[in-house]
Amino acid sequence: MKKINTLIFVFAIALSACGRKPPAALGADAPADNVPNIVGSYALNAIDPTGEQYGGTLTITNGEQPNEYEFQWLVSGGIHQGTGILEGNQLTVVWHSYSETDAPVSGTASYTVTVNGELYGTRTIDGLEAPGNETAYPNPG
Repeated sequence: MKKINTLIFVFAIALSACGRKPPAALGADAPADNVPNIVGSYALNAIDPTGEQYGGTLTITNGEQPNEYEFQWLVSGGIHQGTGILEGNQLTVVWHSYSETDAPVSGTASYTVTVNGELYGTRTIDGLEAPGNETAYPNPG
């Protein structure tokens, strides 16, 4: 298991090291009663609460309850997992880091879903005052 986690971490670092293009323009906010399916893989463009830019991938799967989703971020800082609830076009997530060697980190995220299925909003780290900003663009396919 440790070997798999190490490989995922190396992959996440490699993704973040790739040159990122400027962010694409976002679609309009989705109507609360007509939100696109958010299950899938996303490319991230973000700035953490300390002001550091990062990238990576976000995978969203269905949760156990209606409007509940499971999240996994593979970012330059490691692997983060969370659970979120979608209400209208607003998505609220509670997340934590996953590491066998580093101290755990946790926080929340609040996103708005666009008509194109993009997610944009803030992501916090417990213990830090200011939130970071995160935008997730659906990967084709």
